[in-house]
Amino acid sequence: MSTAPSTQPSPQRAGLPAPAARIVFVGAGPGDPGLMTVRATRVLGMADVVVADEGHLEDDFVEWMRPGATFMTVPAAQAELTAASRAKELVSTAKDAVKQAAERRAEAGGGREGQVVLARVVDGDPSIFSSLGVEAAAARKAGLEIEVVPGVSALQAVPTYAGVPIATGTNRVVHAIGPGGRVNPAVVEDDSTTLVLIGSADEVVEHARALVKGGRAANTPIALTVGGTTAQQATSISTLADVAEGAEEVEGDEVVATVGACVGDRDTLSWFETRPLFAWRVLVPRTKDQAEPMVRALSERGATAHVVPTISVEPPRSPHQMDKAIRGLVTGTYEWIGFTSVNAVKAVREKFAGLGLDARDFAGLKIAAVGGKTADALRAWGIEPDLVPSGEQSARGLLEDWPPYDDVLDPINRVFLPRADIATEVLVSGLQERGWEVDDIVAYRTVRATPPPAPVRAAIKNGTYDAAVFTSSSTVRNLVGIAGKPSPSTVIVCIGPATAETATELGLRVDAVAEEASGEAVIDALTAFARGRVEEALAAGRPVTRPSQEVTKRRRSR
Repeated sequence: MSTAPSTQPSPQRAGLPAPAARIVFVGAGPGDPGLMTVRATRVLGMADVVVADEGHLEDDFVEWMRPGATFMTVPAAQAELTAASRAKELVSTAKDAVKQAAERRAEAGGGREGQVVLARVVDGDPSIFSSLGVEAAAARKAGLEIEVVPGVSALQAVPTYAGVPIATGTNRVVHAIGPGGRVNPAVVEDDSTTLVLIGSADEVVEHARALVKGGRAANTPIALTVGGTTAQQATSISTLADVAEGAEEVEGDEVVATVGACVGDRDTLSWFETRPLFAWRVLVPRTKDQAEPMVRALSERGATAHVVPTISVEPPRSPHQMDKAIRGLVTGTYEWIGFTSVNAVKAVREKFAGLGLDARDFAGLKIAAVGGKTADALRAWGIEPDLVPSGEQSARGLLEDWPPYDDVLDPINRVFLPRADIATEVLVSGLQERGWEVDDIVAYRTVRATPPPAPVRAAIKNGTYDAAVFTSSSTVRNLVGIAGKPSPSTVIVCIGPATAETATELGLRVDAVAEEASGEAVIDALTAFARGRVEEALAAGRPVTRPSQEVTKRRRSR
């Protein structure tokens, strides 16, 4: 006799209060942040506490974490005892977060109680090769609610990133084997079965030997991938018979090995490791908030960006001149205002906000922007610039398109230029030659940043970085001032002629100059240069290497 499903209501439906905290086990994917699921990023965005395994940094998840959230790490699981102790710490952290939330509510004089969310970040998928069961059981026992957010598994993603399709053509069946697992004898002799093995190099070698012993052809190809889906990914191709020799060259604790005829498709489908800047280490001397678009663009091309702030932006020492100029904008003192940087837009916007003004107070003014990024910053404020350079995106380019003063057509002959304290005088003198009177006002100061840590300074000088990208003359001067000159092997790319000229004056070899004054154009110039290196190497029959690899080879040959 069958038993009908229970219709007993859950405690929450019965009117009982929800648990004070919820632990969400979030699958972070195999390494590439772009493989985080939408649900995973939403959980991180509402979490009060984010807990990750040792080795992760807050920067790995800060893009999605809400402001004020706490980040912490716990030791990686290596044994059942370790998993149990970690589960205990996880529950304790959740309870502390509940207590702190209650204290904050009390200090605020009460308010609606909300459930505390703790995001437990797990590499790959939470249900594969983790202590999910132990940690979830501890949370349940403590009366906490749990949720599991699946993640992209390395068993699927890494072969794809290595250019090995695990289920195409004649390879219809896929079997995944984890550390310590045994190969199912039923699939050993079936050449149409793709096997994905994951574990240490020694474990993969043991699996390979077992496959040959069980009847799989010794010449069956196998792809060994380490650092899968990250800029450190490396794949080597071998056979089951020779995999032991190939595994000796593998550097990494975890190897994903793909076995089957599908490995032969890598020559056609390898897309990740063949990106133009794959594995390049690129130095970006900018403030962190300004560098973000360039960091993303470099990541899309396969590079790893290392941001080293060389300047910080501060208000002018005396606000009097800026205050006077802003009032002049409103009262009709100026015909034009020329913005020469995004920071200038930001400085004027902050002044407007402080004085209770907004974009409508620019009515009647003609507005110029030095380039696309500055123009975009104005558009974000609701202002469409009247003049953007048609050619070179720089002060020189803006000057070429700026009309001369006409005493018949122009009722006012004054121009307001809010700029940095170290800006060049090209635009000012050029406008004066065209008959304009210029109020050249310091809107913000650029102050040299503190020197980076000693290991970073050493990396800059010894050629560890493959390239450095400079977006202004000040970043060149300040980087050299606080960290020294980049190695002669480092590829130098500049945003425009003025920046390139400064770099040359300081003894740097400029390899490429962007076609326009934007971060995207700088990365495009670096990408084109890297492609040229690849084509040159292939034409000469040389192996394709990065600049830092060539430095390492020269050191070893000494």
